[in-house]
Amino acid sequence: MEFPANFSEFQFIREKHVKFCMRCLGILPESCQSIDSSRVVTAFFALSALDLLNAVDKIEDDRQNLINWIYSMQVTENVDDPTPVDFGFRGSTICMSSKNSNSEFSDKAHIAMTYTALSALVILGDDLSKVKKENILSSLRDLQLPNGSFRPMNIDCESDMRFVYCAACVCYILQDWSTIDVEKIVEYIKNSLNYDGGIGQGPGLESHGGSTYCAIATLWLMGRLESTFTVNELRDLKRWLVFRQHHGFHGRPNKPDDTCYTFWIGATLKLLNSYKFVNYPEVSKFVYSTQDDICGGIAKWVDYNPDVLHTYLGISGLFLYDEGSPLTHPGLNISHRAAKCLFKLHKQWQLQS
Repeated sequence: MEFPANFSEFQFIREKHVKFCMRCLGILPESCQSIDSSRVVTAFFALSALDLLNAVDKIEDDRQNLINWIYSMQVTENVDDPTPVDFGFRGSTICMSSKNSNSEFSDKAHIAMTYTALSALVILGDDLSKVKKENILSSLRDLQLPNGSFRPMNIDCESDMRFVYCAACVCYILQDWSTIDVEKIVEYIKNSLNYDGGIGQGPGLESHGGSTYCAIATLWLMGRLESTFTVNELRDLKRWLVFRQHHGFHGRPNKPDDTCYTFWIGATLKLLNSYKFVNYPEVSKFVYSTQDDICGGIAKWVDYNPDVLHTYLGISGLFLYDEGSPLTHPGLNISHRAAKCLFKLHKQWQLQS
């Protein structure tokens, strides 16, 4: 993959970002212990950033070990409680024992971990042959609520647009929508559209850049983007998105710019064929200002500590720019290289069926 030509105008510290992401695949410092229960997500962000930086070869010696580790997170049975069984991927090895103090969450699959685990396997070039597809798809049925939204786990907990997107990605990657109600999802998204043009985490909730992306990307994955909203609704949605740019992008009105919305807002505009309205030089200057010149990585704001989430989303948002062949796939939230590998798998499955 080639970097966009305009990157030569800036001091993009690629090598330091590569080293930062490599560190995030290893042992995290004590300050990062709060995310230790979701290491699969952390790995997805680090691998995705390395992929976009054309540096996946840096982990070639560990590639199979990483694949094996991700598969070790797959929940295939629950010997302590045979009904119901939650299939999918857990977030970390610290969740693998049902004897810990919080047994309700022990050994539970999580829809976000399942989505990121599958995506990470695709990035690593795995053929997904060890994925328990039927079990995972069956579990999605139990996670969907009557209003069309999804819970992340098969317990009484939150449900919102984030998990709708995760469910859609799982179905798209596995090429099977038969276990979820697509029409209820469309209805949930339509009911979450607000008067200002943006989309909230659910009906009646404030418009937000992240939930707007999740909604629009979900519709794209389901092939329903063109038919769900009216012309006027799409016009207001595009207007709301474009107005989220100050220098970089922010997720809600009157909030500061944040590097992660370089992707969330930028990718949504890309899916709506409206990225031409973005002032890209200003966006790139903002993201570059949040780089850590010493350690590498990209932070949420200027002079803040970098983290792997903002590093990946900042980089992937920048790589949306090239109109000819952008490096980031806006709907799947992975590189176009990884997306092409997924599409090849889909063709193979079609031939085998």
